[in-house]
Amino acid sequence: MASAPTEIEVTADLVRDLLHDQHPDLADRPVRLGARGWDNQLWRLGEDLAVRLPWATPAADELLRKEHAWLPALAPRLPLPVPVPQRLGEPSERFPRPWIVTTWVPGTPADRAPVTRAAEAADSLASFLTALHRPAPDGAPVGRGRGGPLADGAEFFAEQFASAVAMGLLPDPEAVRAVWEDALAAPAWTGPALWLHGDLHPANVLTADGTFCGVVDFGDLCVGDPACDLAAAWILLPDGAADRFFDAYRPAADVATRRRARGVAVLKALSCILIGEAGVRGRPGGKPTWGPPGHAALHRLTATIDAPDAPVIPAPTA
Repeated sequence: MASAPTEIEVTADLVRDLLHDQHPDLADRPVRLGARGWDNQLWRLGEDLAVRLPWATPAADELLRKEHAWLPALAPRLPLPVPVPQRLGEPSERFPRPWIVTTWVPGTPADRAPVTRAAEAADSLASFLTALHRPAPDGAPVGRGRGGPLADGAEFFAEQFASAVAMGLLPDPEAVRAVWEDALAAPAWTGPALWLHGDLHPANVLTADGTFCGVVDFGDLCVGDPACDLAAAWILLPDGAADRFFDAYRPAADVATRRRARGVAVLKALSCILIGEAGVRGRPGGKPTWGPPGHAALHRLTATIDAPDAPVIPAPTA
């Protein structure tokens, strides 16, 4: 596994200097820290813009360039606000990595302010993914383990599952395994490669007044199986809201796609729990706000393993 580059201390003065060098018309705007994410730091630039700079993970450079290249064309058709790239900053002596200026999307991440208006949130999420999940053109980016066959995540599931069990983090490990194995047995996606957000977890979706008000961090934007994003029905929505979401999503997801989506949701939930509670795969101390939504998602998934919307169906024979 490649080591992360040395973290660079990012300050408001550095952000102003970078803007002065490459985008001087923006350099006089007020600069203040917005957030430190997994891949990037986010600095507010006035009231309507933000500067995103990679700070630790080596993949962040490529992800920012991908957003800059593809997201401006997708954003106009999306019914929720997203951070639309406006400018690209190139590596320099001051900062040896690329960076971008985007629009600022107001709201509170859902890991800190979960949805409370279930019906409105289910409809909003369904509308957003219906608009996003369109066939992608040739040359569109392929995901880093996202949007492909669920079997590609089998080793990752085994590692995550074993870690969570060893730490005593799963009240019913066999129910979690059952959801995963049912999803793994579902027929694979045979439709077109659709545009995907690729990383819909509670820290990447914003809320206000109890429902969704924005979607951020399109670094994992890619193409593939819509089940990758449909997992959000269990990760982001309150108990009992998944059925309303799937009733509103178009074209309607078939049983196999919903089963695969449940498997993706298990992977995301396990990651949230391990990162949130144990700091696994993260910086020391982890991200405490990620644990509760991960546990809530696993409860929803395991409570409905035999529900009509997720029947256990044998894998097709050759």
